[in-house]
Amino acid sequence: MKAAQATFTNHPDMEDLMPTRLHINGEWTTASGGAFETFDPATGQVIEEIGRATAADVDAAVAAAREALGRPDWAGLLPIQRAALLFRLAALIEDNAEELAALETRDQGQPIGISRHVSVAGSAEHFRYYAGWVTKIQGTVNPVSFPETLHYTKREPVGVNALITPWNFPLMILAWKLAPALATGNTAVIKPSEVTSLTSVRLVELAVEAGFPPGVVNLVTGDGSVGAMLSAHPDVDHLSYTGSTATGRLITRASADSNLKRLTLELGGKAPSVIARDANLSAAIAGNLAGSTLNSGQVCAAYTRFYVDAAREDEFVSRMAEGLRGLAIGPGAQESTQLGPLVSARHLDHVEALVSTGSEQGATLVTGGHRLDGEGFFFEPTLFSGVTDSMSIIREEIFGPVLAVTTYDDLDELDDLLVRANDTEYGLAATVWTQDISTSQRLANGIRAGAVFVNMPPIPDMAAPWGGYKASGWGREMGPWAIDAYTEIKSVWMHYGA
Repeated sequence: MKAAQATFTNHPDMEDLMPTRLHINGEWTTASGGAFETFDPATGQVIEEIGRATAADVDAAVAAAREALGRPDWAGLLPIQRAALLFRLAALIEDNAEELAALETRDQGQPIGISRHVSVAGSAEHFRYYAGWVTKIQGTVNPVSFPETLHYTKREPVGVNALITPWNFPLMILAWKLAPALATGNTAVIKPSEVTSLTSVRLVELAVEAGFPPGVVNLVTGDGSVGAMLSAHPDVDHLSYTGSTATGRLITRASADSNLKRLTLELGGKAPSVIARDANLSAAIAGNLAGSTLNSGQVCAAYTRFYVDAAREDEFVSRMAEGLRGLAIGPGAQESTQLGPLVSARHLDHVEALVSTGSEQGATLVTGGHRLDGEGFFFEPTLFSGVTDSMSIIREEIFGPVLAVTTYDDLDELDDLLVRANDTEYGLAATVWTQDISTSQRLANGIRAGAVFVNMPPIPDMAAPWGGYKASGWGREMGPWAIDAYTEIKSVWMHYGA
């Protein structure tokens, strides 16, 4: 990495650290608002300083993106030329895969295997997938009811896109926003989470190396105030945000008060997992362990509230507890680690407070329940049983390795079970564990969620739609649905009669 751009070291002397730079109109520049620290969640030590963008920086980045929209070096590219840039970026991600994985693990804390095989590999595949879409974005010819009139549609870029990403999968979620934005000819201003900005900086460097023209990909770092500036900016045409529902509401209000920009919002979740009486319990235990503890439970679609047939409760709880106790906990950089740290001290406090609330409200703590001693932000994988539907641990998004088990009597009460599973403001994902096709379909059809996984963990794919119902968001990302999010449909009418 070029020293003029950023330096990812862990130097004990903070005076020797260089803040990461902003990237605006093809230039790496110092942020006007100074810098702040980012930490290694496995040690609590400072990794780097992050540049703090100001309103002037944000205005400059948006202006650069606006100007680049109409320049021949971007707008004038043939589809095959634009596709070649995305293919090149995918190849560069793969060429630098080990560096990116190590950086993601160090900054976010996820186990190195997840960084390699989910975050980095998934990022490359998203750029490759949307590179293939570039030459296949089509309009239609329509039989309108006007004489001697040709009507056709064409897809055009929405314009300037603000891409605001979360701290849990910073590289991959940026990829699944940036790839379709670029494939459809848009320009972008990226704002990563202030907690995990480093792989976003590196990805922008690779985009420059791939040959994207100045102003097409811009980067502004900073805290939530930078995201608020983009949300309210009158010259941003579309904002794609992944994060909390509370922030999603603020973004919606800011958009309404500025220019009614288009919004794509992937927000919070509280995914139910239904374990039927006939479930293959070995598969259900393995799948729910994976689906609840991936990235230490810091996943919007993580399985966190379990509705278990009462006849299987004792076995399910004992085997899940055994599985949780057997997880290897440690720094993500260790190859053996299965459960890494939480992302920050602040988030560790949040998880600990909700776990305490679970005990206070009468749930039975089966295993875990405590932060681990020593450096870093580690929390034991935790399982509660005897949970009721009114308890905070089954209603609030904890975003950590905390599981809450409740029961139902049998599938004769399926309608009541669906009412309980749907009794939440969220609707991002859900899972059903059963060997009966009828049960799986009745539950999948009845659960109000954007994705229902039957007998499998909640891993998205670039070819399938991703997004939620209710307070889990607006719109869909990935697959051809992302093409819709990043394009406007223009209707052209041509009268050719006398």
